[in-house]
Amino acid sequence: MTQRAPQVTADRNRAPALVSALLRGVVAAGLGLGALAVLVVVVWISSPYPDSGPDGALRAAAGIWLLAHGAGLVRPDTLSGVPAPVGVVPLLLAVGPLWLTHRAARDAADPEEGGPAPSRTGAFCAVTAGYLLVVAGAAAYARGGALRADPDTLAFPVAVVVAGAAAAGVWTAAGRPLGPLPTWSPLALQEAVARTLFRDRAEAACRSAAVGVAVLLGGGALLVAVALGRNAAVAQDAFLGLAGDWAGRIAVLLLAVALVPNAALWGASYGLGLGFALGAGATATPLGLDGAPAVPRFPLLAAVPGPGPGNWAAAAVPVAAALAVAWFTVRRAAPADVPRAQAWSWRETARVTLLAALGCGLATAVLAAWAGGPLGTGELSAFGPVWWLTGPAAFAWTAVIGVPAALLLRLWRLRTPGWAWRGNVADAQEPPAADADAGDGRATYEEAFEDEFEGAYEEDAGGAAGRPRRWWAPWRGRGAADGDAGPGGPADPAPAKASAKSPAKAPGAAFGAQSGTTTGSDGPGFEPYDFLPTDPWHEKGAREARWASLQRSSGGLMADFPARPSEPAGLAEPAEPAGTAGPAASGAGRGADGAAAKDAKAVKDTTDGQGADGDGPAATP
Repeated sequence: MTQRAPQVTADRNRAPALVSALLRGVVAAGLGLGALAVLVVVVWISSPYPDSGPDGALRAAAGIWLLAHGAGLVRPDTLSGVPAPVGVVPLLLAVGPLWLTHRAARDAADPEEGGPAPSRTGAFCAVTAGYLLVVAGAAAYARGGALRADPDTLAFPVAVVVAGAAAAGVWTAAGRPLGPLPTWSPLALQEAVARTLFRDRAEAACRSAAVGVAVLLGGGALLVAVALGRNAAVAQDAFLGLAGDWAGRIAVLLLAVALVPNAALWGASYGLGLGFALGAGATATPLGLDGAPAVPRFPLLAAVPGPGPGNWAAAAVPVAAALAVAWFTVRRAAPADVPRAQAWSWRETARVTLLAALGCGLATAVLAAWAGGPLGTGELSAFGPVWWLTGPAAFAWTAVIGVPAALLLRLWRLRTPGWAWRGNVADAQEPPAADADAGDGRATYEEAFEDEFEGAYEEDAGGAAGRPRRWWAPWRGRGAADGDAGPGGPADPAPAKASAKSPAKAPGAAFGAQSGTTTGSDGPGFEPYDFLPTDPWHEKGAREARWASLQRSSGGLMADFPARPSEPAGLAEPAEPAGTAGPAASGAGRGADGAAAKDAKAVKDTTDGQGADGDGPAATP
């Protein structure tokens, strides 16, 4: 009888890990709630005239903590007797709970070494369930306080916000991969995400969208700061009038600091042209203030523009955001350290810029929905930007300005090497001719590609290497080609010749020096396939073979004279090409003496020019 060893199933191993993940969610929620409760209790203790006891302070802390997650609150005790809703979420308060949830899910999905690790789905569900248990308890506890949570808002958006933060933590623990998608997603979308090219473009679009949102928020904060500076006296009066003791003023100051991101979003919406609502019948736009605003007395609301014409200079905020999106997209589309052939096409650049604009619009719409809301009933039922208009406006500004700007920036980064700081690496791989200076053959590939951003080498009329171009002096390198004397002296008219004492380096060294930082077989950038075969290009046999090939392909136009002529150049008559029936032979049969004389003179000039080298007519043509 076969005895089977006991096996521990995977589910039994993952059970402690799931319990640990559940406890992590509970601890994360408890830390956020406890920190806020301590702050509220400290303010309650320092207040000389508290309205309620410690139980009321703790219930108010639970309500404020739920408000940080997006839950709607209700104030039952009002002067009119009608419960008043409170829906404006202080965005700075939401940072703490979101970060704690993200961290708990990340640590649960990626535990310490040696500990059991749950699956990603299990970690996500356990952390979310543990956190929502504390949310339900806090909502039940705050029911009898001054700020009660609306039960309808606990499922949406509170549960959705907690699940999103937990999912982001699990995704971070997995290395932030862009795929694979779930099996229930469309097959075409799964195949697209599986491609590396798609992931690169999606990452570039997300980064550019994040930069665009950051610029929008920064521009909105700048607008608010400028407006508060102009109305500093009004803001000071509102701050001092809300509370007469230091405890109350500290509470007002903390609330104002928590609402600073909201004010930045209001300023961004103002710059986009849509403005923001100041009650049910008033709107502040760059065109001016429309209606009678029902503005409560608060320091940050002193930045609200008054009656009269608006400020169209606020339009610089979305323009700056669109240019930032275009710039960060083009940095990935046409990097400075890659050849022009590897840059994105203009269609890909425009497509990624559009995706970044779409992401910027979606993020702006979500943040605008959080930044605004009701502060009461009647005229106080609408405050802040309208999210379903702010998001499309951000997308329109970014797309209309960002796409043309991205295409222009791409053309600017890929412009001609002679007028640019960036050279065309593909064109720069042409080997330069040997330098005529001292005749030692030192104009090697390493000197030609010594600096990638100094421009490409050009050859002059005599075949010598020209001077490298600089982006600050694009006219340099043309004098040698035109035969002009440069600043260092007149151009050398003598052609360059190879020296037998100093043989040229292998052509492969040029490409090895270009691709790596250290040349040679011992360098870190050494690759065996970077070097080309070192054929005896300048040996006598190779020269004669090339000359014979050129002679055969010329159809009889090239003379067949010996490698080293015995008589002085200019006196020897060119020999008749043997075995050819080209145009020269037919011209001689027709008695064209003038054409034969021209051919003979051309051969003499060629013999004279090549005989001066010492290698004779066997030199490379």
